[in-house]
Amino acid sequence: MAGQATVLDDNSLLSSLDRKLLRLERFLALISGLTVFSLMVLAVVSVSGRNAINAPLPGYVDWIEQAMPLIAFLGISYVQRDGGHIRMDIVISRLHGRALWLFELISVLLMLVLMLALVWGSWSHFDRSFDFGAPMWSRDSSIDIGIPLWPAKLLAPVAFSVLCLRLLLQVWGYGRALILGAESPVAVPLIQDAAAQAAAEAEQFEGQD
Repeated sequence: MAGQATVLDDNSLLSSLDRKLLRLERFLALISGLTVFSLMVLAVVSVSGRNAINAPLPGYVDWIEQAMPLIAFLGISYVQRDGGHIRMDIVISRLHGRALWLFELISVLLMLVLMLALVWGSWSHFDRSFDFGAPMWSRDSSIDIGIPLWPAKLLAPVAFSVLCLRLLLQVWGYGRALILGAESPVAVPLIQDAAAQAAAEAEQFEGQD
């Protein structure tokens, strides 16, 4: 599992780009969170309508299907920035210095290759669904109430593209750390050990007093 991480910054171009991309990532993560809340509201409306007047929300399943890409994809770049995805911490914790940055660089490069392939494949999937000449610009739609599917299909390549930008910045950050032998590089997640996590949590609680 992934441990708690911290991301350092400074006045470099890399750190500036990291902060700018973080604003976009936070916005997308906010949309994802609001989508989860909206689904809860839809569930309340649908169940209330079914119980009160025997009329559930039309196309409830269709709307859930449309919302799933918002929940599943929009937050992945934000989580990657903070090192929140599944990691091999048992292995990584035994590495230090250039060996650690080399391991991180290779893993991020592999992720970048995979995500570029997914951008290409998901865009092709969207392109097969989108058609300017078709009603509502869509060649396919949901089964129940006929919602066009291309907006949901477009979310995957958009979110994956943002993740690719994040991975490029991390390649830059880890590569820079590898070359310079930096102990605490900027714009990359630095996984904290148990003592550092405890200290950070204690400091956070102290700030609430």
